[in-house]
Amino acid sequence: MTIMKIALSTLAALACSTGASFARDNLQIAGSSTVLPYATIVAELFAENSGFAAPVVEGGGSGAGRKKMCEGLGEGTIDIANSSSRISKSDIELCTTNGVTEIMEIRIGYDGIVFASKKDGADFALTPSDVYLALAAQVVKDGAIVDNTAKQWSEVNAALPAQDILAFIPGTKHGTREVFDTKVIVAGCEETGAFAAFAAANGGDEDKAEELCMTLRSDGVSVDIDGDYTETLARLEANPMAMGVFGLSFYQNNMDKLKVATMSGIVPSVESISTGEYPVSRPLYFYVKKQHIGVIPGLKEYVEFFVSDDVAGPDGPLAAYGLVADPELAATQAAVAAETVMGPLE
Repeated sequence: MTIMKIALSTLAALACSTGASFARDNLQIAGSSTVLPYATIVAELFAENSGFAAPVVEGGGSGAGRKKMCEGLGEGTIDIANSSSRISKSDIELCTTNGVTEIMEIRIGYDGIVFASKKDGADFALTPSDVYLALAAQVVKDGAIVDNTAKQWSEVNAALPAQDILAFIPGTKHGTREVFDTKVIVAGCEETGAFAAFAAANGGDEDKAEELCMTLRSDGVSVDIDGDYTETLARLEANPMAMGVFGLSFYQNNMDKLKVATMSGIVPSVESISTGEYPVSRPLYFYVKKQHIGVIPGLKEYVEFFVSDDVAGPDGPLAAYGLVADPELAATQAAVAAETVMGPLE
């Protein structure tokens, strides 16, 4: 594969011009299991084409990666946190406390979360309301807030299969969980009228209503998965009637094993996400410790390589793996070139 022919001479020159002595000469990266395969692809290509040492890329979850990044400065700390959800104010406060005061936010593209079951399983046409009514701890029936006792999907929606409800969903440390909560569970809660009922029952407190919406069943039908998507797939192998939540790219690379559900009538795909039709999509990021640029060899060069047209563009290797290219990639490239740090969160 030919990658970044024009940039290679520049990268090689930068690598050769690095004359300082460092305790480590490779980048340290951790975080999102969704971003992990993309970062691994880029790390391998970067090492092959740049003259820099191969970055070390690990998973662990978006929240865990951001926390590691915010532990402080120096060669004993990581340089980049991969994330499938946006950094939080509490993350930034932790970073600031530990001296990490300049953070670059790099959006690499988009992904979607999908609901999928075994390849030979039943067809599912889901809505956020269906998922909420299946997995929420409490729902509204006949105007009253009651504990959720639904056993089968057909009890939630008569058009769904008469199949026991069992869903393997991302654990709370995963960035995927945030989009699952906000774009599926809370959206379904609002659609069913439960959000308004929860708010009314708590003096109009919408924060409390959202909290109650996101409180899921603890009777075994909603199971958090703290590992990556391979663990979720293994759970489906052991429970053929179950439903799992995956990233689009993982699904696309396992279509021989999985059957995807539609969401609100839309089939998840690169096309439906890029047009905004598919309702459960999210941007993917990584966060760079700018204070390590010029200290850890190859840091800025890696970031520039990652967001280049040849790598993150619509015809690059990341798109081939399933990443939906960012239509504003050129703006990201300009921000990287200028080493622009993120401002306060809105």
